[in-house]
Amino acid sequence: MKNEAPLAGCRVLVSRAKRQAGVLSSALRELGCQVIEVPFIEIRKPRSYQPLDTALRNLATYDWLILTSVNGVDALFERMARKRLDASELARFKIAAIGPATKMAIEQRGLQVTVTPKKYVAESVVAALHRRVKGKRVLLVRAKVARDVIPRELRNAGAQVDVVEAYETVAPKSSQKRLRTALAGANKPHSITFTSSSTVRNFVHLLGLRSARALLRRSTPHHGVHTASIGPVTSATLREFGLPVDLEAKEYTISGLVAAIVAKRDRIRSAPSAATDRKQL
Repeated sequence: MKNEAPLAGCRVLVSRAKRQAGVLSSALRELGCQVIEVPFIEIRKPRSYQPLDTALRNLATYDWLILTSVNGVDALFERMARKRLDASELARFKIAAIGPATKMAIEQRGLQVTVTPKKYVAESVVAALHRRVKGKRVLLVRAKVARDVIPRELRNAGAQVDVVEAYETVAPKSSQKRLRTALAGANKPHSITFTSSSTVRNFVHLLGLRSARALLRRSTPHHGVHTASIGPVTSATLREFGLPVDLEAKEYTISGLVAAIVAKRDRIRSAPSAATDRKQL
């Protein structure tokens, strides 16, 4: 069909947190995709704000600020507002953002970003900062559970790094039933998007490892449901659980993920068999 939308006939499950799903879902719908939203992540306040509050009281002692997600940006500024601290106090920092979305969130608050690595992973942040942080104090604001690549490698480079948790991610209890329902029906998704390692871990938590492997196993007709990964770190987490990586974005962004799905649209639209795995879920 000449004028058919690029993703017409595709069903994709979007697993981002509820308040963040809109960008990805909208982009897919504009291309004709049927979107199923089941959040694998819920953003919560940290159990204690004491480490973050201590860092905020001592902002003048830091040289660099590193933010690794939009969630981290939001959490930092929300806490500063609660403590009646002006965002301009961060203007003296050199700021590193892990990717374009994080950079945009920072710049929307009137601050300049000094460093955004070419590849949007922790290793690239380290490479970009390695020669710039010796003898400097670095404040890293992130989630409760995160990889230790940045603090470990920057300390090895001679920096003093303080890591503070500004938020935590959990698997929403309400999503377990919704996920099982979505995957057991005749119109289950052709593909599931994974936009972070947390989405992978929580998917396994919500579904169970045995069921997750059964759903995605290569021996099912059309390879069962496909996985769509935003980048190599997320892909590595899928493989750690013995799950396949069918699609990986070349650019580790939401637009890059959408482009990867479009590039493999014929493969994605090969409808999985709804009956094959139903007993496993």
